[in-house]
Amino acid sequence: MTHPATRTPQPPRGMLTRRHALRLTAGLAAIGPLATACGGEDSDRSTAGDELGGTLRIAMFTDNDAIEDPRVQSFNEEYPDINVEFVPISGTDWEEYFSKLLTEVAAGKAPDLIVVATEGTQLFAGQGLVQPLDEFVQRDADELEEYFEDVHPALVEAMMYEGSLYQFPDDFNAANMYLNTSLMKEAGLEMPAPDWDVQEFERYIREIKDATGKFGYGWTNRLWGSWMPWIFVNGGNLFTEERAPGGEWLWDRFYTDDPAGEGRGGGWRWEQPTANSPEVVEALEFVVRLREDDLTPAVEVGGGGLLEGLFASNELGMTPAGGFWTGGLAEAGLEPDDFDVQLFPGWESQRHQFGTGGFAIAADTDNPEAAWAWIKHTIKRDVMELRPEHRNNVTTPVRRSMVTEERYAETGPSNWQIFYSTLDDHPDSAPIPAPPVANATTEAFVRWTQQAMNGDMTPQEAMDGLQADLERIVADYGSQY
Repeated sequence: MTHPATRTPQPPRGMLTRRHALRLTAGLAAIGPLATACGGEDSDRSTAGDELGGTLRIAMFTDNDAIEDPRVQSFNEEYPDINVEFVPISGTDWEEYFSKLLTEVAAGKAPDLIVVATEGTQLFAGQGLVQPLDEFVQRDADELEEYFEDVHPALVEAMMYEGSLYQFPDDFNAANMYLNTSLMKEAGLEMPAPDWDVQEFERYIREIKDATGKFGYGWTNRLWGSWMPWIFVNGGNLFTEERAPGGEWLWDRFYTDDPAGEGRGGGWRWEQPTANSPEVVEALEFVVRLREDDLTPAVEVGGGGLLEGLFASNELGMTPAGGFWTGGLAEAGLEPDDFDVQLFPGWESQRHQFGTGGFAIAADTDNPEAAWAWIKHTIKRDVMELRPEHRNNVTTPVRRSMVTEERYAETGPSNWQIFYSTLDDHPDSAPIPAPPVANATTEAFVRWTQQAMNGDMTPQEAMDGLQADLERIVADYGSQY
């Protein structure tokens, strides 16, 4: 990622040129599976301009063809002339969702609003496919004060890119440690303290294995979660951690009295790959050894459905997951006291990784004011309570005031405070590294990880390979950084 003064000029926002798109498509085909986008007109799109009417098309990451969202009724009570249409896009993970979405955009079917997670914030902002919210926020600052007072600044900073805010986070998940209390009791283990460390963690999973014959620990090969938490607590990352300049317009307006807001910038930059640093290699060596000692099941690529099944059937002692797992475990039949959650174990630090997400406004929408109205409406506390994912505890609310004992009374866990204290107690926690060429980065990370886990390469060899791939990605697509 180059500094703004030296960055290669991009097409005007909302006008990603065909030449730029074709160059991007051709190059990414040699690195990883990423569909690319170019601008296009949709004849069915509303031409209401800035009037609060017309139709809003909202792309959502879901397997459901028909989306029933109670926020629509609430929104239409305030804005009766705006019709909301959802565009459901399925995928095994965020990367597949982004690829399908970019294909839709390239075909001239761009939605007005896009649900984007951390993995894609810089991808869409860096390509000029979504627009900054700075002017909207500054114009309506008084209305937004209550939201920012209730949301940790680390989550807001994760939605910034090169000094501008592109999304309002409306949920997040930090990689905490879920513990199967049945297997722990069978092994004679108590709930670990919040400041437990990697040595105590290994002792726990070995005692679970010895006492029950079950796997002590499991994880999924992807960018979020995965073995990335071990990299973080061991003091490493896949890229150097830098903050873009700017952002004072936001921090000075909304977080002046919050100590956690100090030192924030204009969003994270992921410029220099560090995938083969000693800290990263050591973290991979650690999880490879756990697999070699049969303490973990075979590592799969994709979502966490398999691990959830193992955990729910008392075949797995621990796994990294966020608040989203509470609802999933409840749906799988677990009672609140069948599991609990704790901070991720410390190593060189106890710094956590997280992912967040929210709605982004498409750069070429014909109805930006209506799109902004949707964002402002859906971040209200009472409207956030309507969101099905919050009602079912399959994600973590970004609002501190919504993470309560009452919310987790029926699903568990008993240690529900951990979800937000992850940020409050460890304000240096940060988003997973997701540069503008996010899909290619993720594909390389997963592929080289699998080589090490399969025993085809040593951890050092695998991370040397990942380092070379990341350096090539940065060199080839530096204009997006």
